[in-house]
Amino acid sequence: MIDCGEGAQLQFRRTKLNFNRIYDIFISHLHGDHCFGLLGLISSMGMLGRTAPLTIYGHRDLEVLFKPLFDFFCKGLPFDVKFIAYNPNISELIYEDRSIQVYTIPLNHRIPTAGFLFRETIRERHILKEMIDFYNIPLKCIPAIKKGEDYVTPDGETVVNERLTIPPTPSRSYAYCSDTAPTDKIIPIIKDVDLLYHEATFAKSESKRAKSTMHSTAEDAATVAKKANVKKLIIGHYSARYSDDRVLLNEARLVFDNTILADENMCIEI
Repeated sequence: MIDCGEGAQLQFRRTKLNFNRIYDIFISHLHGDHCFGLLGLISSMGMLGRTAPLTIYGHRDLEVLFKPLFDFFCKGLPFDVKFIAYNPNISELIYEDRSIQVYTIPLNHRIPTAGFLFRETIRERHILKEMIDFYNIPLKCIPAIKKGEDYVTPDGETVVNERLTIPPTPSRSYAYCSDTAPTDKIIPIIKDVDLLYHEATFAKSESKRAKSTMHSTAEDAATVAKKANVKKLIIGHYSARYSDDRVLLNEARLVFDNTILADENMCIEI
């Protein structure tokens, strides 16, 4: 889960998603609309009998601020809550398992802020069953072949891996950048990602306000997407002044055509 605003539990209940299946929460920065929901969510997890540990990644002050609240309001939780601090000024690997890696993206906001880059690990090659059968390859050799190794027959013949497999399904990547003024420093980090979420708080007419509050316009977000050669851009974090978000979409598409508007409960396949 990325960030946890005040309405997090309501959205989980509307979508009927089970928030007890969350094991890691990544908090971008310590503004209330990105972290005020943590206390209520964790309290509810405890009341629902959760026992699996929960890890929260954030600026070092996150634990300083929230641990006393958890100790007071959530005393006796039946599960452990662990805080892991990251440095918002550098890009670093903060989470890894066998299927995904998560890196921080240093952003440019009024307080220390980081985005997050999610990259699937390189997948294994796909076996060609007919070739496995043709060479009568034992099952114990399959894992190594999936990883790219050649196969040596009992007679000493080497069968190159390309005859036994086809390339793996391409790994997917997603970058989350909110809140931030536009910055070219993130472009090498998010280059060529499949999907970029970038805040677009204001339209171009409010560019001065965007600069003073260290937010981005829709045009700014689209420019970052274009420079980074991303495949698709989602814009969000709109100012409440816009009753019709299409003004932001139209401005972004003038720079980067493959842009869509973020909306509650939307699901995007990449």
